[in-house]
Amino acid sequence: MTSSRRIFLMTVAACGSASAPLAFAQAPARLDEKDPQAVGLGYVEDAAKVDAKKFPKFAKGQLCNNCALWKAKPTDPWGGCPLFGTRLVAGKGWCNAWAKRG
Repeated sequence: MTSSRRIFLMTVAACGSASAPLAFAQAPARLDEKDPQAVGLGYVEDAAKVDAKKFPKFAKGQLCNNCALWKAKPTDPWGGCPLFGTRLVAGKGWCNAWAKRG
């Protein structure tokens, strides 16, 4: 094998392995209501299903997409929340950490 061919193959191998994570990247997973952290914060995908007796802090109109922690456009159906890492929460959801956007 010639020197230039060897360099070419090593370059292709290096570039291919560097871009491999991009090729297999997936969209962030949605937060499961049964996830221990979600359960601990009382997260539900539909705020209409909040147990108001268990979470007296809840008030009608509080949604993930109007929370101070919401990391997406208010109109997006799913978005990020720093409390749940890379997992997405429902825009129409709610959790006990809801905070008024200031």
